[in-house]
Amino acid sequence: MTQHLTLHTRTTATGAVMELAGELDHRTAPKAREALLGLALRPGQQLVIDLEGITFCDSTGITVLIAARNHAQAADAAITLAALPEHLSRIIRIVGLDRVFPTHPTAQDAEHAWETGSG
Repeated sequence: MTQHLTLHTRTTATGAVMELAGELDHRTAPKAREALLGLALRPGQQLVIDLEGITFCDSTGITVLIAARNHAQAADAAITLAALPEHLSRIIRIVGLDRVFPTHPTAQDAEHAWETGSG
């Protein structure tokens, strides 16, 4: 079985947005981790990880999200998750990461909340 992960990064006024699609697991996590940790974040920015296209995520994928959070914190930047599919949202809640990661229905909602100070 071939497992794929696609990544797309764009820059907005509030910071970087990385869209992930496909399977985020032990085979694809190194690619995602490298891309996320390679983002240049500045203090006061927000990193949005758009997970709308994630079809599967295992514990290795969750570890990638935590590493991205640590990377953002080290840069004095914020991080938020956007467009979590229900299966991933459930995992985030079960492991208690809903108290660690702010979430928004869409990446645009996350950007708007950051711009208006309600994020």
